[in-house]
Amino acid sequence: MAYNEKELRNKAEAYRKAENDPLFKKEIEDALSEKNWENLFDRFYTTLAFGTAGMRGVLGGGTNRINNLIVRKVTQGLSEYLNETSTNPSVVIAYDSRHYSKEFAMEASLVLAGNGVSVYLYDTLHPVPMLSFAVRYLKTTAGIVITASHNPAKYNGYKVYWSDGGQVTPPHDFNIAGKANAVKYEDIHCLTEKQARDKGLLVPVPESVDEAYYHMVLASLRRPALVQNSPITVAYTPLHGTGNVPLRHLLERVGIRCVVVKEQEQPDGSFPTVTLPNPENPQAMERVIELAKKVKADIVLGTDPDADRLGIAIPVSADKKEYKLLTGNQIAALLCDYLIRSNEELQTEKRTPLCVKSLVTTDLVKDITLKHGGKCKEVLTGFKYIAEQIAALEGPRGEDEYFLFGCEESYGYLTVPSVRDKDAVSSALVAVEMMCYYAKQGILLQQRLEAIYDEYGYRSEVVFSRDYEGSAGKERMVSIMTSLRSLKEGDVLAGRTIDSIEDLLSKTYTGFPPSDVVIIHFVGGEKLVVRPSGTEPKIKYYLFLTAPKGKADLLQQQLPSIVETFKAAL
Repeated sequence: MAYNEKELRNKAEAYRKAENDPLFKKEIEDALSEKNWENLFDRFYTTLAFGTAGMRGVLGGGTNRINNLIVRKVTQGLSEYLNETSTNPSVVIAYDSRHYSKEFAMEASLVLAGNGVSVYLYDTLHPVPMLSFAVRYLKTTAGIVITASHNPAKYNGYKVYWSDGGQVTPPHDFNIAGKANAVKYEDIHCLTEKQARDKGLLVPVPESVDEAYYHMVLASLRRPALVQNSPITVAYTPLHGTGNVPLRHLLERVGIRCVVVKEQEQPDGSFPTVTLPNPENPQAMERVIELAKKVKADIVLGTDPDADRLGIAIPVSADKKEYKLLTGNQIAALLCDYLIRSNEELQTEKRTPLCVKSLVTTDLVKDITLKHGGKCKEVLTGFKYIAEQIAALEGPRGEDEYFLFGCEESYGYLTVPSVRDKDAVSSALVAVEMMCYYAKQGILLQQRLEAIYDEYGYRSEVVFSRDYEGSAGKERMVSIMTSLRSLKEGDVLAGRTIDSIEDLLSKTYTGFPPSDVVIIHFVGGEKLVVRPSGTEPKIKYYLFLTAPKGKADLLQQQLPSIVETFKAAL
């Protein structure tokens, strides 16, 4: 490939002069001295842009990487927007255990302060849900979390929240993106840490905020007496992330024994014990399941680095010799079922309960909610859309409805309206309460899940993805989505006849706001949802299958070949 060496050199030199981190700067200097144009092209062919809620990228030097300079550039744009739209704006900032998270949090703080924006900065690691809560509790204009969530160790990211505690939505996200992407290096205003603190523009988050979050979570329990000092054992892994302190603190407060995987207890941005720090990944949960077998744990919990995703494994029999890792959809079904049945049993609310799910989450949530007199709202993928539905209840709708549960199949759950993003910490406590409730009746969670399938029909949902990194990857993703949009009724895909197609980008489609999503319905009742990830260079495929009563085992036997057939066709 021919490279414009002069253009690449100019971009690299401009970046090198503006970057203040010696390691990131050296990466560029080395590539320049070696005249490694391929390396430089990948680092500078584009600029890592602020997207719909923030940005995420590979750590390193260059405009197509996340680094000190890019964090400052984006924060300058955010600062300008805050000053244009707010009087005396303020921001609270949290960060996770990833490499450079603490440094990026400080860089963002000093740029905000340099633009006259007041900053609350956490002194220690804190998860996404506690940041969301802090935005609302402190009544700040916005919030920032430095995290790349469950991505590999080479990534980091920058997420922005608005005053409602949810990730920014239109028009704020587009306006912030426009400002951030237009910032020139020489336009960035920045104070030193001493200047920011001396001016009172940079202060620590008060300890009272953490206590308020803990109090809120404990108050949200439906049956607190059932949980208090329950003689059960929880096996837990924080996967080297932020969930360790808050989740263990809450379990200690209610008197429940929690045993933690020692090798995964301490924060570590290299995530040395896992290939991917994501509780969705079975390999990430192997150690905690082995621990569970040793201590005969009643429930197994795992949280990702920023503690917004919750994985659960459960014993398959009373002897607790084997454990089953639940899918995100199975956890969603169990939690929804427990919460809405508790609502009926305890009669704590006369308003209609609202459950909100993403369009790629199991329809079991909808079926369960409707059967018990609730209302189910389906939204686009992204928890900010669930947060929007909670916010809508603060208006007239709230007189008739109240928020009960929000969920995404990718291990994201919310059971408390005081947080406006997925919350593995509070959801974990509800899961423990749910387990205690059924255990008192002599029922395993596995048995309750089977009872749900008996009542509503067996469901199997499979998610797989393909990665497309670099400039060629972006082009390939566009080509794939274009090809899928060209399909029509009667065409055959993966050996199945297409019944109908929903293109969420089509001007004639009104079911959801415009989005790069294609939903393919097949004659046999199967459904395939395809969407490029909004934060990663990949396309995600969601396959929905159902089986009539008595045919679940047959579907499970056929599932591997069905999935391989779809993978081969896509």
